[in-house]
Amino acid sequence: MKKFVNCSNHPSRLWSVMQRETAEKYGEIVDVPFPAVACDLTDSGLEELAEQITRDILALEPTAVMCMGEFVVCFRIVQKLKARGIKVLASCSERRATEHVKEDGTVQKETLFVFQGFREY
Repeated sequence: MKKFVNCSNHPSRLWSVMQRETAEKYGEIVDVPFPAVACDLTDSGLEELAEQITRDILALEPTAVMCMGEFVVCFRIVQKLKARGIKVLASCSERRATEHVKEDGTVQKETLFVFQGFREY
């Protein structure tokens, strides 16, 4: 069975219908949460984390992977997956922001991200 791995902090159950349907063209969606990355993690720690997540993803035998998260770890995961011939994608969204001034003068900003497709790394 074909699988689309969502390696991000955005569970697929919260995606729009359009994003789910687009991902499902690659296969069944499987979520692999992108890990929290501590700011004090050493280079070897970053590499170890990227290796572990890559192993977890490869164990699922994916057709394609959406990888989005902390930039350095994400970059390393993407490199490792591409070296194995795996298609790796990033989601592409249109950002729509509105600002509302409250009665007390504070500004509340609301941002909506509208999925537009996937881009290949």
